[in-house]
Amino acid sequence: MPGIDQSSTFALGGRNVKRLGYGAMQLAGPGVFGPPRDHDAASAVLREAVARGVDHIDTSDFYGPHVTNRLIREALAPYSRDLVIVTKIGARRGEDGSWNPAFSPEALTQAVHDNLRNLGLDVLDVVNLRIMFDTHGPAEGSIEAPLTVLAGLQQQGLVRHIGLSNVTAAQVAEGRRIAEIVCVQNQYNLAHRSDDALIDALARDRIAYVPFFPLGGFTPLQSSTLSDVAARLGATPMQVALAWLLRRAPNILLIPGTSSVVHLRENLAAAEFKLPDDAMKQLDSVGSIRSA
Repeated sequence: MPGIDQSSTFALGGRNVKRLGYGAMQLAGPGVFGPPRDHDAASAVLREAVARGVDHIDTSDFYGPHVTNRLIREALAPYSRDLVIVTKIGARRGEDGSWNPAFSPEALTQAVHDNLRNLGLDVLDVVNLRIMFDTHGPAEGSIEAPLTVLAGLQQQGLVRHIGLSNVTAAQVAEGRRIAEIVCVQNQYNLAHRSDDALIDALARDRIAYVPFFPLGGFTPLQSSTLSDVAARLGATPMQVALAWLLRRAPNILLIPGTSSVVHLRENLAAAEFKLPDDAMKQLDSVGSIRSA
């Protein structure tokens, strides 16, 4: 099976990366907490991703915590010069696996140093500030204080580029007045379309949009329209959902996650899958139905 289409790229943190990358979240244990069920299988997925041309891996030291970053270092270091590793700060895990805000200057600084140590890096390519005013989705509120801390860490040479995660359009605008923002990472997929206007605005400014849960996350996408289109085109529903995202806007970079080499190969094949216009129109209607 061929690798990712070399011609389909977009700028991320000063480098062009292929538009279909890999998200490491699912390599941790159940609930993104603790070690993987199969350590060797998790390492194999990472190696397979890079072998098939993936040059953008998304991670965070609060996955596990510390689990996915250590796996990445073990499986892939020394890293290829072409590989962009994007991480997140702004949250911490409770002993019960809960997701909690971690916005203080001390917590943010410690998170950057934890990511550096566990990934085995001297500088982090891209760090997304994860906003945790509401753990269930974006919520309004000023991000100036934590973003200023991250910008200071960038000035110290520990971080090359800054992104934002779980944010509103107003917070993106505020963030861009404080620092250069190279990417926005929010929940977005075929059925969850609240960021349509934000994606188009970022595309005009050549800023990457990286949807998390592109396949529905912990609750996989379920749509009879998606299933029907996939059956007609001889693809899996997940391949069609990824192909729809790639065609939705040129600035979308995908990071579907999986702990299976088989599913990884299926996901990566979506980079070469071209949706016909009539299928695209059918799939566009899924978001309209959900938002009605």
